[in-house]
Amino acid sequence: MATSSITKNFVISGKRQVEMFADAIEASANDQTPPIKVSATFLTDPKDIAKFMEKRKKANAGNK
Repeated sequence: MATSSITKNFVISGKRQVEMFADAIEASANDQTPPIKVSATFLTDPKDIAKFMEKRKKANAGNK
């Protein structure tokens, strides 16, 4: 959810609307995406970095 939507003014009136709003807040708090583990290799050798960048350049050649 975009944080800008939180700054909007809205009016909740009546017990039913309050309950629906509270239920929606609870549902969104309970519906969190689990973290995804990602493996990564850190390149520090300039030769390895140049090799990787050349491979990337070839892979993206047709995407311009």
